[in-house]
Amino acid sequence: MIRTIALVFGIIALLLGGLWLLQGLGIVHLRPILCFADCAPVQGPSVAWAVTGAIALAIGGFGVVLSRKPVSK
Repeated sequence: MIRTIALVFGIIALLLGGLWLLQGLGIVHLRPILCFADCAPVQGPSVAWAVTGAIALAIGGFGVVLSRKPVSK
């Protein structure tokens, strides 16, 4: 059960991290989908979003790898 949860959260982190990295590098441009305040799209490259995306990618990859490791007995 824990491995399944780690896999699901790892995949979600990989997808979001990839999106954030591409947005931070200025490759992908998306309007905000859900806003609670004055939201503005990221205009051009953003180091903060690129770093956040890279960290989320690393955490997601780590979660996926750990969830796929065989259980040692």
